[in-house]
Amino acid sequence: MPARRSRGDGGLSWDSARQRWVASVTVGYTASGKRIFKRARGRTKSEAQRKLKEIIRDYEDGLVIGGYGYTVADAVRDWLAFGLSGRDGNTITKCTILANTHIMPLLGARKLRDLSADDVDKWLADRAQIVSTRTLREVRSVLKRAITRAQARDKVKRNVVVLCDIPQGRTGRPSKSLTLTQAEALLQTLKGRGLASTGVGVRG
Repeated sequence: MPARRSRGDGGLSWDSARQRWVASVTVGYTASGKRIFKRARGRTKSEAQRKLKEIIRDYEDGLVIGGYGYTVADAVRDWLAFGLSGRDGNTITKCTILANTHIMPLLGARKLRDLSADDVDKWLADRAQIVSTRTLREVRSVLKRAITRAQARDKVKRNVVVLCDIPQGRTGRPSKSLTLTQAEALLQTLKGRGLASTGVGVRG
């Protein structure tokens, strides 16, 4: 067994029930004086030690980040439940559908603090194959806002979504509206023929 660190600096122990090494560190105390622990588990000592170093580093930086078990899905669900206060029902429904369709199945199980900009870039590129640029922008916004909320609550150090650009999505349904040039050409044609003879009226 490895030597334990001094009290308050963290420790490393073996959890025989879960067959995992457990890294732990005290990050503060409650109002009643109870010690607040942060823990991380790893399959190997080196993995647990690495996670412990990250926890201690975050604490020394003044950022007591949430546990390793907090996932992207947890962040999105929290935002959907509490981050849309005051929004109308249609907005909430739309955001929920976008999250459940495009975020949860692909990124939901990912540990939030392990989510990288590369992960998000690949996810956006995948979605760009099946949705329009507008939908892609909306889906990215849902994820970005969910992680921003989690970041404000010390669940993650930074929001990697802001580092990722929106790729070009699928071309939407062609517009049936005339362009300005086409409209002007049509009006000139109608004037030449006379509006009355064409049976076409123009609304003001």
